[in-house]
Amino acid sequence: MLKNIDPLLNGELLKVLRTMGHGDDIVLVDRNFPAASVAAGKPVIRLDGVNVIQAAAAILSVLPLDTFVDHPVTRMQVVGEGEAVMPEVQQEFAATLSAVDSDHAEMGSLERFAFYEAAKQAFAVVVTGEARGYGCFLLKKGVIFS
Repeated sequence: MLKNIDPLLNGELLKVLRTMGHGDDIVLVDRNFPAASVAAGKPVIRLDGVNVIQAAAAILSVLPLDTFVDHPVTRMQVVGEGEAVMPEVQQEFAATLSAVDSDHAEMGSLERFAFYEAAKQAFAVVVTGEARGYGCFLLKKGVIFS
């Protein structure tokens, strides 16, 4: 056991988060996301017993978000709805993000297939047990200055 580390952050996930560099993305997704094909050999970490909000809270407790971009978090748009519609799961994610990092809480959004293409460039994919659709997010790692 480690002190002050969320128990959802298993060794594999902590290694990925630590290994990522400034500007690298990690994909945090629901259970329907095509993780294996999108990751194409990059790490796929499964957190089947938790929803995307729980996973986000754990990850954001240790992951600094990139302050050099307008939107260090990007969500998948609902098909046919554009960026105006934000389902409940995304609203909850926004609230979690705001609680953790209110200065960088405004999310960007991408159309579904553009999201998949962006996800292919990510460092790793974290698949949760989230049952609600559109629980898919990209998080861009920032830096910590001493």
